[in-house]
Amino acid sequence: MSDVEHECLISVGSNIDPHRHIAMATAILEAECRLLAASTIIETAPVGYQAQPNFFNGAYLVTTALDYADFRQYLKRVEDRLGRRRGPIKSGPRTLDLDIVLWDRRVVDTDALQQDYVMVPVREVLEKSGIVLAPFTA
Repeated sequence: MSDVEHECLISVGSNIDPHRHIAMATAILEAECRLLAASTIIETAPVGYQAQPNFFNGAYLVTTALDYADFRQYLKRVEDRLGRRRGPIKSGPRTLDLDIVLWDRRVVDTDALQQDYVMVPVREVLEKSGIVLAPFTA
């Protein structure tokens, strides 16, 4: 842990008792991080494995004193606390999925941003927060 505050934009998804699990994740992040903004939760069809309920997706903007690797592990522990079981189907049902999309306003997961279920909530949080990302250049 350091004295530096990092800004992190997190994608959230759930399709097992999603309203309860997303509300619990929100409460945990509010209590354990500094929650700056949250998107509206949207319902989306599953991508990949189809024999499962629709997902509910959103995004959070938080700050943390943890570094990137430690914060990633922290999010995995939050998923575990809320009953996440990782099975053989990567895109299968889950109580909670928390993924870092932006870290200190830099895109971490360009593939995720190609998906509407990620980009729609992320765009809402960026607009609410007044954050403008610089265009990506290779």
